[in-house]
Amino acid sequence: MRSIKQKVLTLAVVVVLILLIIWTSLAFSSRQTQKQYNVILERYLVLNEVNTASQQVITELNNFLTNTEDEQIPRLNQSLRTLTSLEDQILTLGHQENQYQLNNYLHLMDSLVESVERAISLQHQQDFDQARIEFTDATRIQNYISDTTLFLLDQELRTYDSFYRSIIEQSRELNQFGIWLLLLLIFTMIVVTYLFQRSITHPIHQLTEAANALSRGELDQEVKVDANDELAFLAKTFNRMRLNINQLITEIQQTAQLEKELQENKLLLQESQFRSLQSQINPHFLFNTLNTVSKKAYLEGAMETSDLLVNIADLLRYNLKKLDRSVTLRDELRLLRQYIDIQKARFTDRLIYEELVDETLLDTPIPALTLQPIIENAVIHAVEPYARGGTVALRIFQEGNNVRVEIKDDGPGMSDEKQTALLEGEIVPKEGHSTGIGFTNVIKRLRLFLKKENVVYIDSKEMVGTKISLLLPLNKGGDSDD
Repeated sequence: MRSIKQKVLTLAVVVVLILLIIWTSLAFSSRQTQKQYNVILERYLVLNEVNTASQQVITELNNFLTNTEDEQIPRLNQSLRTLTSLEDQILTLGHQENQYQLNNYLHLMDSLVESVERAISLQHQQDFDQARIEFTDATRIQNYISDTTLFLLDQELRTYDSFYRSIIEQSRELNQFGIWLLLLLIFTMIVVTYLFQRSITHPIHQLTEAANALSRGELDQEVKVDANDELAFLAKTFNRMRLNINQLITEIQQTAQLEKELQENKLLLQESQFRSLQSQINPHFLFNTLNTVSKKAYLEGAMETSDLLVNIADLLRYNLKKLDRSVTLRDELRLLRQYIDIQKARFTDRLIYEELVDETLLDTPIPALTLQPIIENAVIHAVEPYARGGTVALRIFQEGNNVRVEIKDDGPGMSDEKQTALLEGEIVPKEGHSTGIGFTNVIKRLRLFLKKENVVYIDSKEMVGTKISLLLPLNKGGDSDD
C-alpha cells in the first residue's frame, strides 16, 4: 500500500530532480560562456592597463621635471615598476596574427622606460635642456604605445568577431531551448498534478457520499473506495463506525431511562441546595447591618467601637468582591491596616505591627486579597499562640526592576522541607479566619496573575521566625479593577 505521503514525496522528488537537471545544464552552459568572455575581457584589460600605466609614467615624469622635489621620485619609480610588471602579461596575448605587432609593442615599452630613466639621470645632473629633450622623446614613444594599443584592440576585435557571433547565436538557441523546455515541463506538471489530485479527490468524493448516506440514516450501505492508501483505511473505519452506530442506538435507548432518573435526582439536589442557601445569612444584609450599628455606636460616643465596626464592614465589602480582579498595593495596604486595627483590638499590646513602605510603589498591580491572608497567617502562628504576643513587620521597597514585598514575623518558623512542600503545593495550610483564603491559594493566584512561577519566596528558620517575600514587576501595566 502506497500512502499519500509517499505519493507526495515521489512527486516532489521528481519535480526537484527535473529542476535540478535543468538548472545544472543552464548553469554549466552559462559558466562556459562566461569563462570565454572573461578570457577575452582579460586581454582587453591588459592592453588598457599598459596604455594607462604609460600615461601615468609621462605624467609623473613631467611632475618631476617641473618640481624637482625628492617626493616625486618614489611615485615615478612606482609607475615604472607597474609598467614593467605588465610585460609578462603582454607575452600571454600572442598568437600568429599579432606576434609582430606584440613584439614591437614590447620594444616600445622598453624604449619608454629607458627614455624616462635617462631623463631622470639628466635631471639629477642638472642638464635640464637635455632632460626636456628626453621627456619629449618619452612622450612621443607613449603616443606610439597608445596608437599601437588601439591597433591591437582593433585586431583583437576582428580576430574574435566570429567567436562573438557564435556566442550570440548560442545564447539565442539556449533561450529557445529554455522556452520549449519550460512549456514541456508545464504540460508534464499539469498532467501529473491532474492524475495525482484525482487519485486523492475521487476516493474523498466516495467517502463524502458514504458520509451523507450515514447522515440520512442509511446504516446498511457498505462504504467502498477505489484506493490503496490511507483513504482505504478511512473507508474501513467508516464501516466500523456504521456498525458501532447501530450498536450505540441500542445502548442509547437503554440509557435513556437512566438519564431521566438522573435528571430527576439532579433536580432534587438543586432544590436541596436552594433550601440550604435560604438558611444562610445574606452577606450584604450583614454588611449593611454592621454599618448601621457603627453609626449608632458613633452617635452614642463609642468611637473605638464605631471604628472597629467600620473596619469590619470594609473588610467584609472587600471580601465580597471577585478574587480574580486586579487592585493596587495601595488598596491592599488600606485593607491590611484595617485588619491590623481589628486584630489590635483583640490582642492589644500582644500584637506589635511594624510598617516600612515606599509610597511611590503603591500603584503596582496585584491580585485582590493577597497581603491580608499572609499577614493573617503570621498573626495566627506568631501572635495568637503566645501570651507574650509577637511582632509582624511589612516592608515594600524597590529592588532593581521589581517591587519587593516582605512580611516578617518572629514566630516558630519552619523547616526547609516544609518550605519547599508549601511552595510546591504538597501541603495545604488552614484557611484564614476572616476571608477563608489560604496561603496556597494566594500563591496560585499570584502566579496566574504574573504568568510566572518564581514570585513567592520563603525564608524561615525554626525558633527564629519566617519571612515571606513577593517579587512584583515594577513596570507591569494595567489599571486595577474596582
